[in-house]
Amino acid sequence: MPSSRPPAAILDAGLRALGLDAMVSAEARARMLAYLDFLAAWNRHTNLTAVRDPLAMVTRHLLDSLVLLPHVQGTRLADLGSGAGLPGIPLALALPGLQVTLVDSNGKKARFLRAAIAELGLDADVAQTRIEDLEGTFDTLTARALAELANMLRWCGHLLRPEGVLLAQKGQYPAAELATLPPGYAAQTLPLSVPGLDAQRHLVIIRKSQTANRSAA
Repeated sequence: MPSSRPPAAILDAGLRALGLDAMVSAEARARMLAYLDFLAAWNRHTNLTAVRDPLAMVTRHLLDSLVLLPHVQGTRLADLGSGAGLPGIPLALALPGLQVTLVDSNGKKARFLRAAIAELGLDADVAQTRIEDLEGTFDTLTARALAELANMLRWCGHLLRPEGVLLAQKGQYPAAELATLPPGYAAQTLPLSVPGLDAQRHLVIIRKSQTANRSAA
């Protein structure tokens, strides 16, 4: 049965359930809901997300992104294959001091991302390029159901600072992908519980191994 609660109440309850209530300000929450409104308006003429119900958007887009908050580190984050800005935009709104680069090679999606940044007054930038062609290094990389881990690391390994992390969101436990993790990386996998979402979620946290860091030094 559809919830009768407004989106703001679902967001507030979800953040409390995740233990993130104190991390996300009232202003950030209001801007997140404005982002969903903006996304829904664009989605009427540009296919950016299959999720169209406003209440489902709070769960599947906002809470499913904000669950990463405790794992974000440093001051520079690149959201790989950002698409409609997920999880990069919710994370940027929750952490105003974070420098966020939204990476997507698709022109339609990059146009939306630029428009969303302008609409929200967000301190972020858009890189319309393939991941493997992106320059610079980052403390945190995020990737939401982007690709298999081995392919992902082949594309983005050069972007990861020595002490940085790749936060790869997956559905079911990715046993086969973890078994083919390239040398030079170490992975930790955590189950995620997203309030209101009846589906498996796992977070794979990947770091460069200490051996690889010593070799690069």
